[in-house]
Order: sequence, then structure tokens, then C-alpha cells
Amino acid sequence: MKWGQLSFLTAASKSGTTIRIDRLSKTDDRPALFVSCQTDLVATFQDIYPEALSYQGKRAIILDADGPLPEVELRHCIALALTYKARKAGKVNLKPDSP
Repeated sequence: MKWGQLSFLTAASKSGTTIRIDRLSKTDDRPALFVSCQTDLVATFQDIYPEALSYQGKRAIILDADGPLPEVELRHCIALALTYKARKAGKVNLKPDSP
């Protein structure tokens, strides 16, 4: 748990950024996948998947609880988040078509 939200991070130190899952806000029950707003991850996700996913600012992918999850796109976005620091350091290269 981090900030009262389900949180996930790789065991490899300094390889990625934390992913959190929670409702969007206290007044908006839509589920969301959060990443640090200090990163450029949401902008990257938007560049790769402009239509397949919905976003909020620099911090979240908004999920549709009533519809099917875009599994391929989410897997890729999660992989990008969990390798964020390693990629910035040039240690990992994930292409958009390799979730």
C-alpha cells in the first residue's frame, strides 16, 4: 500500500516507478491506474495509445469498469512504468509493439 492505494513496483531497485490502483477520486468512482506525475509516462501512453485509453492529466489512465479492459495496451503501459528508470538510464528498450 502506498498513499492508501494498492501499489506495485518491481523488486529490482531503481528500475521503474510505482503503479497504483484506486478509484479516480473521492467523488469519482471510476477505477484508474496511477503513475507518478513527476514522470512523462502519461504523455508517452497518450502518444502511443491516443484512442485506446482515457487519461487524466499527468497521473492516470482511467479504466472503464463496465467494459472490456484494453489488456494489450495496459500490459504495455505497465511494462513501461515498471521499467521507467531503467529505460531512462538506457538499460532497457521496450518498443510499443512489445508489451
